Amino acid sequence: MNKNVTKTNDGVKISFTGVVQKQNIIKMVENCATGQCECMSDETKKKITDMKVTGVDGKVELNLTGAVAKKEIEEALAKSKVINKIDE
Repeated sequence: MNKNVTKTNDGVKISFTGVVQKQNIIKMVENCATGQCECMSDETKKKITDMKVTGVDGKVELNLTGAVAKKEIEEALAKSKVINKIDE
């Protein structure tokens, strides 16, 4: 799976391509929204006002709205157990 993080006018966009299932990205977002993940700090989570998943398997986009930095999101992606398939 390839991950490309870009800054947008209202937040950050993550483009996932390659071997990526849309449902896995939705699960990651749900875990984040309900506090079931540890990939980003509470401070970063508070900055995100909206998370939207679009696309199809193989080409999924996640748009994060809020005053969040590209670097914060890149660090969170590196720690995500859902997309990195690290056993707990």
